[in-house]
Amino acid sequence: MKRLIEIRSYRLKPDTAARFQDAMRTRALPMLREHGMDVVAFGRSEHEHESWFLIRAYRDHADLIAQQDAFYGSPAWREGPRAGIVACIEDYLNTLLWLSDAAIEELREPDPSAA
Repeated sequence: MKRLIEIRSYRLKPDTAARFQDAMRTRALPMLREHGMDVVAFGRSEHEHESWFLIRAYRDHADLIAQQDAFYGSPAWREGPRAGIVACIEDYLNTLLWLSDAAIEELREPDPSAA
């Protein structure tokens, strides 16, 4: 079975990486998971220190839209970490592609060179 993967790449404003990472790890990622989103991976780009990525998996495009509309429209997000996170972002880009369950599971595995 294949699932739709969204890879969101963030380019951060200078000197905001630590604040962005903290807000994402301690507030936004737990909230995304509590809302039922399948967060596959999150981290800093290997080649650009001001770039980060968030990878999420969905059943299909309709599922992506429904989950994201529910989450990003929620008072918990809008009145919670949204402003602090958005203030760190210079720009972002979304890429969608279909991957097998096995490929998605491989994306979840930590980088062996980081051990």
